[in-house]
Amino acid sequence: MVIRSAASLPLPPEDRDLSPHTGWTRSHWEAAADALLAAVRPFAGPEQALITLPGPRPSISGTRSDGLEGYARTFLLAAFRIAGAGGDDPQGLLTRYAEGLEAGTRAPTTDRELTDRDPISWLAIGDRNQAMVEAASIALALRLTRPWLWDRLDPEVRERARAWLAGALHHTPVDNNWWLFPFTVGGFLAEAGLDEDGAAEAAVRRGLAKIEQWYLGDGWYTDGRPRAFDHYNGWAFHLYPVLHAHLSGDRELLDTYGGRLADHLAGYARTFGADGAPMHQGRSLSYRFAAAAPLWAGALTGRSPLTPGATRRLASGVLRHFLDRGATEPDGLLSLGWYGPYPPLVQPYSGPASPYWASKGFVGLLLPPDHPVWTAPEEAAPVERTDAVHPLPQPGWLIQSTVADGLVRLHNHGSDDQPADQVLPDEPLYARLGYSTATGPLPDGPPDNHFGLVVDGQVSERGRIRPFGAGDGWAASAHRPRIGAVELPGVTVTSLVLAHGADEVHAHLVTGAAPGTEVRHSGWPVAGTAAETWTDGPLAAAGTWTDGSPAGARAVRLTSALQQVEGYTAAETVRVPAGTAFGPICALPVLSGRTGAGPSLFVSVARLSRSAARSLDGPSVSTEGALIRVVWSDGSSHEASLDLDGPSIRRKD
Repeated sequence: MVIRSAASLPLPPEDRDLSPHTGWTRSHWEAAADALLAAVRPFAGPEQALITLPGPRPSISGTRSDGLEGYARTFLLAAFRIAGAGGDDPQGLLTRYAEGLEAGTRAPTTDRELTDRDPISWLAIGDRNQAMVEAASIALALRLTRPWLWDRLDPEVRERARAWLAGALHHTPVDNNWWLFPFTVGGFLAEAGLDEDGAAEAAVRRGLAKIEQWYLGDGWYTDGRPRAFDHYNGWAFHLYPVLHAHLSGDRELLDTYGGRLADHLAGYARTFGADGAPMHQGRSLSYRFAAAAPLWAGALTGRSPLTPGATRRLASGVLRHFLDRGATEPDGLLSLGWYGPYPPLVQPYSGPASPYWASKGFVGLLLPPDHPVWTAPEEAAPVERTDAVHPLPQPGWLIQSTVADGLVRLHNHGSDDQPADQVLPDEPLYARLGYSTATGPLPDGPPDNHFGLVVDGQVSERGRIRPFGAGDGWAASAHRPRIGAVELPGVTVTSLVLAHGADEVHAHLVTGAAPGTEVRHSGWPVAGTAAETWTDGPLAAAGTWTDGSPAGARAVRLTSALQQVEGYTAAETVRVPAGTAFGPICALPVLSGRTGAGPSLFVSVARLSRSAARSLDGPSVSTEGALIRVVWSDGSSHEASLDLDGPSIRRKD
C-alpha cells in the first residue's frame, strides 16, 4: 500500500524512487524533528529551564514537573537531531538547552507548582516521582551531545547537574520499567567520569538485574506485572540497554540485549499496518511514533532481522501515519491523543508535554546519512508481502495480517495488566480479546472484543487471564468471570481463536454457570465520522467511513462482521455515539445466547476488513459436543477440542 496523503508539517518533496512506499527519506525525518522543536520554542520559560506547554489540565505530578517534562523530552529529540548531524546546530538548540540546564539545577525544589517567586527551578528527584523519568531523558541527551554541550559547561554547572542527576541513583523507582531510568542516568555519569562512590555503576548493574526477573524469552518482557505486555517492550526494555551497550562499546552486553532485541523485532515487525499504523494496544499510546524506536535501535546496533530497506519503510510509515492524520495541532504541538486530541487515552500521569516521548522514534538519526538504512530502497513491510497468522507464545498473542487491506489484528490470550496480589477492573487497552491497527477499544459503553456472562444486568469482566499458548493459527486462554471484584462462583470460560486469511473463528466453553445464564460476545468496534449497521439472521455487521478520507468522500473504510455458529440465538449491531480514538461514531456487532445444562459451547465467525461487503462468506464451521471443525476457503482446516485444561488443536493443510 502506497501512502500518499499530505503531511501536516513543512517537508521536502517526496522521493518515490528511493522510498516507493512512503516517499520519505532522511531529510523528511530531519525536517520533522526541526518542525517539532520549533513548535515548542515559544513555550520555554525564563532562562529556558522549563518548557510548559498548553493543555487541558496538568498531570498528577503538577505544573513544575510538566515543565521539566517539556524540557527533557524535547532535549532528547534535539540530541538525536544534533548528534546525528555530527554536532551541527544551526538553530542554536544546544545553547538553549545548556542555559536551561544551568538555571534549572541552581536550586531544585519539592514545590510541585510553578510560582511567580520561582518559575525556573527543576523538581528535585525523589522516590517514584516524575523527575526520575525525565532525568533519564536528560542524561541520555547529555551523553549523546557530550562533546558539544557537557564538555563545554563551566565546572560549577557540571557539578550542579551531576548532583541533580545523581538523585536518581539514590531514590526508589516504581517497580517496573522505571528501573531503567536510574540505569540510564548511571550510564552517563559513569562514562563522564562522575562516579566517585560507585553509585552510577551500581545503578547500571541493578537496573539490568531488575528487568531480568521480567524477561520471559523470545524478546518479551512483562512490565512489572505478571502479564503486562505492550509497547514498553520496545521503547523502554529494549531501547535503554542496547543504547547503553552501543554507546559504551560493551560487546558482551550488546550480544545479550541486542540478541533479545532481534528476537523481539522478528514478531514486532509484523504488528504494523500497511498504512504505517502501529498496534493500538497498551498504555501511553500518545507517544505514537516512539513505536519506531526499537526498529531503529536494531539497525543502529546491527541486531535486527530486518533489511535496511524494510526498517526504514516501517519506521517512516509510523511517523508519516501520525503526521498525516493530525497528531500535531495547528501550532505544531503534539496533542494528547492518537490522531487528534483524545481525552480517554490520557493517563493520570500524562501532562501536555508527555507526547514528546515520541522523540524516541528519532533514534534513527544517529545512523549516518550513508548508512544502508538511509540509502537502500524501501522494501515491503511484512504485512504487504503475504497473508500471515503468526503466533507470539510469550505474550499469548496471535498476529493476523492480510495483504489486500493492509490490516493487522492482534488476538489477545495472554495480556491482562493485572497485579499479582489482586484483580483490578478490566483495562480496555489490555483485557480485550482483540486489538488492531485500525480499531481501538471503547472507553465507555458495551465492551468490545469481549465474551461475558450477564448477571443482574451487568456483563462480567475477564479479570486475570490464564494463557494456554499460541501456535499454528490459534491462541487460547481461560478466565474466571467476575462482576466487580467478585468472581462468579465455580464459573470458568475457556476461550479459543482460530485464524486464517481475514477470517476468525471464536469459541468459548462456559462451565459451572447456572442454566439459562445470558452470554454476550462482541466483535470489532469500527469507528469513523459516519456508520451504517445491518443484521441478516445470524449475522451482525457494521461499516464505517470518514467523510473526505484519502480513499474518497464517504468511502467505506472498515467493516466488522460477526456471525453466530453455535450456542448464540440473537445478533444485533449497537451504535456507540461516543466513538473511539479512530472516530467519533462507532458501531459494534454483538451476539447473545444462554447457557444450557452442563458445559455450554458458543462459536462464532468474525471478520475485520476494508470492504463494503454486506455478507460474511466465511469458512465452513461445524461442532460436535466440544469439538469444532473448521474448513477454510482454501481447503485447509483446523480441528479443535475445548475443555477446562485448554484446547487440543490439529491443523491440516
